[in-house]
Amino acid sequence: MEDWFQVGAFEATIDKGDWNRLDYRVEANVEHILASFDAAGVKATFFTLGWVAEKSPAMLRRIVDAGHELASHGYDHARVFHMDAADFAADLARAKGLLEDAGGVAISGYRAPSFSIDKKTPWAHHILAEAGYAYSSSVAPVVHDHYGWPDSPRFAWCPVPGAPLIELPVTTARLAGRTLAAGGGGFFRLLPYAFSRWAVAQVNALGEPAMIYFHPWEIDVDQPRVTAAPIKSRLRHYSRLAAMLPKLERLIADFRWGRIDAILPDIAARLAAERAAA
Repeated sequence: MEDWFQVGAFEATIDKGDWNRLDYRVEANVEHILASFDAAGVKATFFTLGWVAEKSPAMLRRIVDAGHELASHGYDHARVFHMDAADFAADLARAKGLLEDAGGVAISGYRAPSFSIDKKTPWAHHILAEAGYAYSSSVAPVVHDHYGWPDSPRFAWCPVPGAPLIELPVTTARLAGRTLAAGGGGFFRLLPYAFSRWAVAQVNALGEPAMIYFHPWEIDVDQPRVTAAPIKSRLRHYSRLAAMLPKLERLIADFRWGRIDAILPDIAARLAAERAAA
């Protein structure tokens, strides 16, 4: 839950001080998403910036009233590996307060902007555990030029010994001995639908839930173009926007989906049983 000007691809091009002067489009895009989810009878988890909660509290209440989970994406999309521990704790607290005030619900989940919890931030999970979060979905166990923790587990794990916090990595697939990004976003937009369907089915065949993500701006074909951004960033951001919503609706129809907090108890019980058996 972020707008087109808040993405990591444009962080060196668009100054945060200009955000309030830019075309704010997330509300209209979220309305389309809510309508699609409602038509399919699907509930989801909305990882939302505190900045968005501050600007659009009524939208967050609509999300909650529609039966979806509200979770944190930090305050203003600052990457965790660009913060120190104190700054991260402050960012968590600020975003959580804004989200809870707007949505009227407790916040128990967190996703780091750009999957920026990795081996450079060994303190991040400890701070999340100390803050009382039930889960994080902040790790991408892949090699990527902007993020990634390729040595981390592919599926749910407990990152802080003795704490109940669970890390739920974004979905990956295995092919020819390699781990491939398959969790959504640009990968979902750019790659053939058959790849995404195969990846989800592969994970489900192992008895694991798939973790698929996307952003409201990814269904917005009319969003402004940031011509000053590097061409690689523009290609990643704008390619195949028109294909996104039809592909999402197809994916929703092909599998069963739900809120993270709804499946978390089963995952926690399984992890506890595995620890007890070890």
